[in-house]
Amino acid sequence: MLKLRPHIFVLALAGLLSISTACDAIPEIGIQTSDEPAQGIEKSLATQDANGNVFWTLYATVLSEDIYARRSPNKNSEEVLRLAKDVHYTAIGRSEDGLWIQIVVPEDNNELWLPNSSVSLSGEIEKLASVSDKNLPKTASTATSTIESSPTSIPSNTSTSTATITITNTAIPTTLVPATFTPEPTATNTLPPTATLEPTSTYTPAPTATAIPPTTAPVPTAAPILTTGNFELGGQVSDFRAPDIMKNAGMTWVKRQVKWHPGEAASGHFGTITDAHGKGFKILLSVLGSPDQSYPHNFDEYARFTGELAGAGADAIEVWNEMNIDREWASGSINPSSYTSLLQKAHTSIKTYNSGTMVISGAPAPTGYFGGCHPHGCDDAPYIAGMVAAGGLNYLDCVGIHYNEGIMPPSATSGDPRGASGHYTRYYQSMVDTYYNAIGGARPLCFTEIGYLSGEEWGTLPPAFLWQPPYNLTAAQHAQYLADAVRISRVQGKVRLFIIFNVDFTHWSDDPQAGFAMLRPGGNCPSCGPLQAAMSGN
Repeated sequence: MLKLRPHIFVLALAGLLSISTACDAIPEIGIQTSDEPAQGIEKSLATQDANGNVFWTLYATVLSEDIYARRSPNKNSEEVLRLAKDVHYTAIGRSEDGLWIQIVVPEDNNELWLPNSSVSLSGEIEKLASVSDKNLPKTASTATSTIESSPTSIPSNTSTSTATITITNTAIPTTLVPATFTPEPTATNTLPPTATLEPTSTYTPAPTATAIPPTTAPVPTAAPILTTGNFELGGQVSDFRAPDIMKNAGMTWVKRQVKWHPGEAASGHFGTITDAHGKGFKILLSVLGSPDQSYPHNFDEYARFTGELAGAGADAIEVWNEMNIDREWASGSINPSSYTSLLQKAHTSIKTYNSGTMVISGAPAPTGYFGGCHPHGCDDAPYIAGMVAAGGLNYLDCVGIHYNEGIMPPSATSGDPRGASGHYTRYYQSMVDTYYNAIGGARPLCFTEIGYLSGEEWGTLPPAFLWQPPYNLTAAQHAQYLADAVRISRVQGKVRLFIIFNVDFTHWSDDPQAGFAMLRPGGNCPSCGPLQAAMSGN
């Protein structure tokens, strides 16, 4: 989902569009707003690592308006994000003096700080790990203006989110949803077109910026991986605090999302690569951009950025995300041929820096809403076909694919109770076959987001995501469907990489990303055993 990524996405209410997780960040965010913190959710989670260290997770509820999350536990620290009242966040730490609480903004890699007096915790503050001042980054006393945007329910496909922040935050999420209310994506639902789509507002390309010379690439931190090989399993994470649980489930890959901005050096993300390798995982970086940066004059800059990530040891890079909808690519310029030009430049740069880095094409948002391919939006099947026609298969090792609207067993090819029950996006197997046939089997598929949504622990789901009352799937079905999809993929040989959306998200709101998570609200992992068995060939 996200997001899906995370994602998340879709014209859920209409059931017409499935977008992902994974997102673009929006600075004022309103996620779960209710009088009681995360109803039906355990008030705290404890995760124990292999060394016996216990990590406590509490929920922090914002008490008033105009609260700003800061870079460090200091009132003079940079204001990064404006929060909305009654929003729930995952709290993971406290300052040594107890005056500040450290929270995780969903899907964003940053951990930010709030005054203790501005939130209500779901447990004793002493349960949170104390973060020593000496481990905190030095901060300058600047006040970065924050964007005030109200949240949009756009799931992450893998979920996917209120502007990416709703789970993929940073002031730049990674979720998808068409910008205009022609439909407003909110669930990973996709249907064949049933309404005339009005074009969304277009973006005016910004003037060409002065090119920034590429920086010297660092020596890779890990040996290059092969771009071909056997089926492998991984998961998209929020805070990556359960690597042992992931390994026990048979995972060897972790996915993180990276937000690119023109002129930005990639070095700020090298630590993410090092962290994954240090924990024994290969890492897939999904490199996202904003719609207003998706014009050709920025392609060289994006390519330079991805190349530097490859040079730092990234094992795989997904080139953009859900670029067939205007939530991720500028409306009026959505075109598989244009994207192929970006893919070509990124591929050249990535392979120049590190020939062992796997290049994965950006996974489109699964949808049949647009009724074809148009500058304001393109269904995923014709988008893939257009990319192939433009020569895209020459510039990738694996074709990216998303799937997270399923409520039927992975082996099913009919019987979905929703409208447009015959549409290929409803079923795991028809999604795989549609993509694989479109590329003539010339390359493997890489699921950069695949997930199933269960709201059992909450007793319900937001309307946009409620595809099968009362909560889509039970937690047991959620676990079994993931394992069955893995089992099918291993046997068929069409899928190279299978990234589950998601492992550890705790965000629950109009974009219920926690409902996709392997780690459920009580801290248990119903899918871990079945996944381990599937990966063992059982």
